[in-house]
Amino acid sequence: MKKSFALRVDAEVYEAIEKWAADEFRSTNGQIEWILSDALKRAKRTPKKKNTQQ
Repeated sequence: MKKSFALRVDAEVYEAIEKWAADEFRSTNGQIEWILSDALKRAKRTPKKKNTQQ
């Protein structure tokens, strides 16, 4: 499940993310998700997957 929330960033930071996303053929939102996921992995804070099998 994905959650929505408002994110305020500096205009120059947003433009840099937008360009980076275009360079990698992602949406700006997809790029932000990727950046956050990568940061979690690097910090060894990736959420554990819940076991959905019964």
